[in-house]
Amino acid sequence: MPQDKKIIFPQEKSGLHARNRHRSRYDFPALIASSPELGAFVAENKWGDLSIDFAAPMAVKTLNRALLRHFYQIENWDIPADYLCPPIPGRADYIHHLADLLADSNAGVIPQGKNVAILDIGVGANCIYPIIGLREYGWRFTASEIDEVSMAAAKKIVATNPLLTNQVRFRLQAKPPRIFETIIRHDERYDAVLCNPPFHGSAAEAAAGTQRKRQNLGLDRRNDKAELNFGGQQNELWCEGGEEAFVVRMVEESAAKSHNCLWYTVLISKKTTLPLIYEALEEAGANNVRTVEMAQGQKISRFVAWTFLTPAQQKAWSVKRWR
Repeated sequence: MPQDKKIIFPQEKSGLHARNRHRSRYDFPALIASSPELGAFVAENKWGDLSIDFAAPMAVKTLNRALLRHFYQIENWDIPADYLCPPIPGRADYIHHLADLLADSNAGVIPQGKNVAILDIGVGANCIYPIIGLREYGWRFTASEIDEVSMAAAKKIVATNPLLTNQVRFRLQAKPPRIFETIIRHDERYDAVLCNPPFHGSAAEAAAGTQRKRQNLGLDRRNDKAELNFGGQQNELWCEGGEEAFVVRMVEESAAKSHNCLWYTVLISKKTTLPLIYEALEEAGANNVRTVEMAQGQKISRFVAWTFLTPAQQKAWSVKRWR
């Protein structure tokens, strides 16, 4: 029996980046010591391990708050009800793999500090990517949003945590569904863009995805509407045309800002989206395209990165900005 438990619950989460602080199983006693309010949501599961109910929004939010306090010293973090509460280990993986991508353009050395400018498209109310990127590598962020409530919540997180204050600037997209227009100004330079685009193409598709999550978690209280909510507003979960249309539009717009950014990147959830983005990148004239695979247990995701700069231009970029 102990051997079986070890197989089901390994000490490290397979596939996560080597620098990811969340490779180990959640240490609930340590997290509760940092955030006592988490204790109300922790109990033994059917395997005898400490855990929370990952279908309960308040439990997940409290776990996120504890993780951010314990690992990143973020004392004040909250999101409005029904807004997306992201899994922090996976978000951290994107940041660490992005750091490796930038290192490839800098003789193998990860560029750190305020000279590294990152643009987060769709920062969300949770502000997760700026928090992790700033705390791990000292990068400065510009965060865009189309939702005023999300932006207000993210701004409050930054304003109420001294470690983040004056490190993140916010821009509301004045022309939805545009992505870079009004956000990247003609004289600005970003070392990387990151983006976690809406996954679904309609509200019905998003609802079906929520139901699949319920089934994967073994929930059978189908009439309990509160249990259906895993968080996320319309603009966070779906857009016209879904992930496929969003990333193609993102590629097309990036071509008009080809020298404003070293690496454009976007998280791709559906493997079937890859041929579409590759075709769009070829048409846009991208100089170099990379697909970075990421995994957390059996869940596989990836981000696609592209640059319009030649190798010589990339080298000149790193010398001018990071050395």
